[in-house]
Amino acid sequence: MMRRLSAYLFAAMAVLTIASCIHNDIPYPRIQANFINVEAKGQDGGAVIDSATRTVTLTFPEETDIYSVRITGYSITPGAQIVDSPFNDPVDLSSPLFVYLHLYQDWLWKIEGKQDIERYFEVASQMGETVIDVPGHRVVVYVRTGTDMTNIQVIRAKLAQIGSTMTPDIADGGTVDGSKPLKITTEAFGRTEEWTIYFETIDASVQTVSADAWTCVAWVNGQAEAGKDNGVEYRIAGSEIWTRVPAEDITHNGGSFTACIKHLSPQTQYETRAYSGEDVGDILDFTTGQALQLPNSDFDSWWLEKKVWNPWAENGTPYWGTGNPGAATVGQSNTVPTEDTPTGSGWAAKLETKYVVIKLAAGNIFTGTYLRTEGTNGVLSFGREFKERPTRLRGQYKYTSALIDKAAEGYKDMIGQPDTAIVWAALIDTPEPFEVRTNPANRQLFDPAGSYVVGYGKMECAQDVPNYIPFDFEIKYNSTSRVPTYIIVCASASKYGDYFTGAVGSTLYIDDFELIYDY
Repeated sequence: MMRRLSAYLFAAMAVLTIASCIHNDIPYPRIQANFINVEAKGQDGGAVIDSATRTVTLTFPEETDIYSVRITGYSITPGAQIVDSPFNDPVDLSSPLFVYLHLYQDWLWKIEGKQDIERYFEVASQMGETVIDVPGHRVVVYVRTGTDMTNIQVIRAKLAQIGSTMTPDIADGGTVDGSKPLKITTEAFGRTEEWTIYFETIDASVQTVSADAWTCVAWVNGQAEAGKDNGVEYRIAGSEIWTRVPAEDITHNGGSFTACIKHLSPQTQYETRAYSGEDVGDILDFTTGQALQLPNSDFDSWWLEKKVWNPWAENGTPYWGTGNPGAATVGQSNTVPTEDTPTGSGWAAKLETKYVVIKLAAGNIFTGTYLRTEGTNGVLSFGREFKERPTRLRGQYKYTSALIDKAAEGYKDMIGQPDTAIVWAALIDTPEPFEVRTNPANRQLFDPAGSYVVGYGKMECAQDVPNYIPFDFEIKYNSTSRVPTYIIVCASASKYGDYFTGAVGSTLYIDDFELIYDY
């Protein structure tokens, strides 16, 4: 009996010993906790969410008190929770707010408030544009040499948001002593700011500041005394005759002005100068760019590699990419060539939204490359090298819009609405092509309002277009001087396909894309 009990004790001790040697080496799942949506009182438009940098950007009109923002709603990854939520009280978004989301581990998110406030300070006899240094609360105003600095007439002034007050009260005009720095106090929502205004003199009556040459358009900046006959003239290099830019193509900002010179010839050298009355500024030279077109923009070149349709000729150089390599891993290509064209000859591109096994796959085509598939998500390289600045994109399209029947979390309210096709073009100045990732864990999508965007334009359609019709949209630029490094042109049968939201059966046909370079 004792021998049997000893055996049991020995066995139990052995089990305990073995158990004490077992370590839990199974890792916790690494699932990033994301904000899916954030809503705030008074915000302008929807939240911009970048899960790659874990940043939420909320935009507010200038009359909003960005120092005291009420978060009215949000949604996050199922199963996640906010650590020490700050949203029970109004939050200060004048600087980034940092929030932790927890899902197996902590994920640090940044919530930014964006607010554009219109500021100006204009005086009589002003030369050029006012320089407003917002962080330093400094303003520099230039006037012509000989101006009575002790008696400067303010035309209008605004240095804080709508509804603010100014001391001294010169918002609607007044006379100030500009021989010494002028101190101004603004007040909004109980907070004050101290501004210093400096007045400086310029000897020249007119200056040709800069010339930004595009392909058939050039932008020339000048400065002179405000209120005078100010403008710009130009000529082909070597010519004797100057042509003045029409008044309707010149915009004025105090003593600064910008002329848009249209209908120029590509790859041609010109001369330009600013004028003010009978006075002229220095002559600047500029050379216009090339009127380049996108390769295979008529979509006539295709070849089939196993199940993957590629929009370039066999053994040719790829320029356009599609999501076909991902869709074809478990299904068929959903961007394919078609003989259904506007003219009845050649080929066009047919983009169809399908449901592939467990996810929606929107038919799409873009300038760039499909890099790889991660699980059921795609990683794409958006953009081809490009330094010119087209003004418009034209083409032909037709569309069948189905009702949205597949939607990701945060987009469920779109179910039953008509699907929307989109064609868009962007010029960006990033050092590398823009990488798109659709995986919610590290999602990175193109943002038309991103700091890397030089110019952007789009066409959308949410109704049936049974026969080909032309589209034509303007590419609007954020700067006339920034030179792009890449061009992105993208078309999709489902606008929200990147979020796996759309309608099975929505089909977009496109053909004959053309870049326009004039206005």
